[in-house]
Order: sequence, then structure tokens, then C-alpha cells
Amino acid sequence: MSIGTGFVQGGHVETMRENYGEPRHMLARLVGLGVDRVTISGISELSEIEVLIAAGIDSKTSVAFFDADEARRRLEATPLIRQATVRKLYPSEIAITLTEREPFALWQVKGDLFLIAADGTVIDKMDDGRFAHLPLVVGPDANTRAREYVALLADAGPLAPRIRAASLIAGRRWNLKLDNGMDIRLPEIAPGEAVKRLAGLETDFRLLDKDVLAIDLRQPDRVVMRLTEEGAATRAEQLKSKTKKKGGEA
Repeated sequence: MSIGTGFVQGGHVETMRENYGEPRHMLARLVGLGVDRVTISGISELSEIEVLIAAGIDSKTSVAFFDADEARRRLEATPLIRQATVRKLYPSEIAITLTEREPFALWQVKGDLFLIAADGTVIDKMDDGRFAHLPLVVGPDANTRAREYVALLADAGPLAPRIRAASLIAGRRWNLKLDNGMDIRLPEIAPGEAVKRLAGLETDFRLLDKDVLAIDLRQPDRVVMRLTEEGAATRAEQLKSKTKKKGGEA
């Protein structure tokens, strides 16, 4: 009794747990019931190590005392996992089958950035660079309409790579943000047609290379451009020169 008490008080049990795991797992491994193989199927975005950590499996685990139901619950609590099946295959294998939630877009609202599914469901807070390539929508309720933005990207054709994000304005229409900082204001009705018109204008006149801050396409029969300060100054000088020239001709 005194030997056992000294063993516990000396911290040896805790040290053994840290090094070899729970005593029951250690004994199970000694009789051949350790985890020699873990098969994982259904992963796409997640890595195998992320799955193992989420399931609570490491070198100290034994098949005999591994709680498959608890592992399933832990896996399904992982935002990227929609469904999980966990089976113990004696003597030394654990099989995990997953169905991931498919990341569709990024959603920025109130300064926070979220990873969302195609229906707008929030998967998780965005803190992983591997999803930085996904389309970005901004503003309240923009997550539920991310499919609309993806459709606009398809309408943009060769112009699509220059579109960086879309902001939902007052829940009615989209503003696009380009890679040069330019804003494109789209109409509430038939925004796809407006995007196609923009792509045509870019092909014909290279508008995106001009000194322009914003292009307003909300009217189907006109294009309104807001110039940068430099562009406005240049335009004013051009108008001034034309006025002088006309005055001289008169």
C-alpha cells in the first residue's frame, strides 16, 4: 500500500500516462490490440493528420478501448465534416469514412470572414489560406446569394480573373470590385447582361486601363464613369483646350 501511494504521490502514474497513454490502452497494446492502421476515406479538403487529431487517435490509442461513437461525435463537430462513420476492426485497425461539407465561397460581414457552403451555410470562420482562391461576397445576406455572384463571374468571361469580390448593396444589387480597385455598379435587373456589356467595352475601349474610379452600368442605355483626380484634371484640360480652339476658330 505504501509503495503504491508513493508511486502515485511521486507523479509516476501521470508520467506514464503522458508517455504511454492510459494504463488500459497500454495493456491492450501489449496483447496486440494497438492501432496499427487507420484507413480514412472521403477526405478532400481535410488532411489525414487533421482527421486523426479530430478523432482523438494517436500512438497511445488501442482498438480495444477506443470509443468509436465519441470519435464520430468529435469528427462531426468539425465544421468541414458533415457526416462521419467510425468502425473498429479487430485486432488493430480503425476505419473512418467522412462526408465533407464542400466550401463554395467566402463571406465577409462586419469585419469577419467566413467559409460558406453553396446554400450560404457558414462552415467555419476563415483562417486557412487554402481557401483564399474561393469567390468573395461582402455584406449582410450576401452569403445566401453567393451563387448569383458565381454566375456573374461566368458571364464576365475573360474579364472574370480581374474581379476580386462582390458587395451586395441594400439586399438588391451587386457592386463588383476589380483588382485595380475600380468599382463596377450593376443594376438590380439583369446584372449578367450588364457584366457582358462591361466585358465588351473592355475589349473595345480598354476601360479598365483608364483613370477611372467607378463605372456605373445601372442604366441599360448609358455608361457613367467616375474619374480619378488625375483623370478628371486631364479631362478638364482637354475640354479647356477644345474651348480655346473653338474660340480661336471663331
